[in-house]
Amino acid sequence: MSELEIIWTKVDEAPALATYSLLPIVQSFVGVAGVKMTLKDISLTGRILANFPDKLKPEQKVNDELAELGKLALKPEANIIKLPNISASVPQLKAAIKELQGKGYDVPDYPDNPANDAEREIRARYGKVLGSAVNPVLREGNSDRRAAGAVKQYARNNPHKMGAWSKDSKSHVAYMPGGDFYGSEVATTMTAPTNARIELVAKDGSVTVLKAKTPLIAGEIIDCSVMNRKALRAFLAEQVDAAKREGVLFSVHLKATMMKISDPILFGHAVSVFFADVFQKHGATLTRLGVNPNNGVGDMLAKIETLPDAEKAAILADIDATYKARPALAMVNSDRGITNLHVSSDTIIDASMPAMIRESGKMWGPDGKLHDTLAVIPDRCYARLFQTVIEDCKGNGAFDPKTMGTVPNVGLMAQQAEEYGSHDKTFELPADGEVRVVAEDGTVLLSRPVEAGDIFRMCQVKDAP
Repeated sequence: MSELEIIWTKVDEAPALATYSLLPIVQSFVGVAGVKMTLKDISLTGRILANFPDKLKPEQKVNDELAELGKLALKPEANIIKLPNISASVPQLKAAIKELQGKGYDVPDYPDNPANDAEREIRARYGKVLGSAVNPVLREGNSDRRAAGAVKQYARNNPHKMGAWSKDSKSHVAYMPGGDFYGSEVATTMTAPTNARIELVAKDGSVTVLKAKTPLIAGEIIDCSVMNRKALRAFLAEQVDAAKREGVLFSVHLKATMMKISDPILFGHAVSVFFADVFQKHGATLTRLGVNPNNGVGDMLAKIETLPDAEKAAILADIDATYKARPALAMVNSDRGITNLHVSSDTIIDASMPAMIRESGKMWGPDGKLHDTLAVIPDRCYARLFQTVIEDCKGNGAFDPKTMGTVPNVGLMAQQAEEYGSHDKTFELPADGEVRVVAEDGTVLLSRPVEAGDIFRMCQVKDAP
């Protein structure tokens, strides 16, 4: 690599549009100094194509440029400008697959329920594309998100809009009082290296290995926690009733893209609880259609459209009745009727909660107007942070962009860094029992009691060797 080369990442959606206008300016500016700008494709479609070279014609094949950048990020001479990229949800992935197929790329469909080894292998390949696929690769190097002084000053001189807060605002965050990841976490520090396995010991004594081998070193910290399915669903039902009673919008805020295992499941429970009557009355038909609440209301509506008219009309009537009986949902797009529960990737907590706070604690309702909102964030790990911010705004008014500080992300990221719920040690449990983390010598390092449908996750952290 030339010392005078900067890598610019090709991505998706709004940042891709920004590239068309900004990259030529950057190229002209740095070109005067002899610096070369090189474009590398880490977009969702680029990642899909790179994972299926055997399905493509020779002229359609692309390099795995994300893997190339992963190697480059470990070198001191690396200089990579990483634009925001899609951490794809299943609906986003399916949309990209359909678009590629329409353009003549013979990539396979995503198998929701793999029926054989070939389909399981396809799903595993797509698993490398879903969720936080980029961060573990590029964030292993030095990551610098500081804004230049001139950019900060421009923001202070031209502050973005901040809505006024009322002390009487009914907006607030609701989180579980127990049964969540936060309340069940246990941890230990390794005294010696080992290869640990994660196993489910069912009530009948049968053992299912969930992950056969996780290398651990001395001094490494591991932890595990469980989200209880029954407690979660009871909590969600309570919050639906509370939003109706308080006359506020109902909204759910998760991170179902990067936390690609746990949070789509949490989102699915929110969908099936909100539309409980629909799933109870039409469960057999929805199952036959392959409806998975984890994929949201949008996917359910699309599959209902394939039914005969009479059957379709009956289900749509019950969905409409649910909308009328339940609290109004916060909207992603009021004009198009896209709700907070339509697609899991449409409401990402990093963006949705700050936007709500900027809008006086309000979100858009079905009527196209802003309303006070109940923000449901089930797990206490970060829910209470947002509630504290809301309480501060109610008491002291909106934040002032001209004077408030920033917390930039600077430094060496964790090796193979991934958001807590997205890595290969997160599982939805098929049976009651106990999940154990067991060392090679048979020592049980950690254990948690579980019930069918619970979500178990384990995390590990260590100093770089």
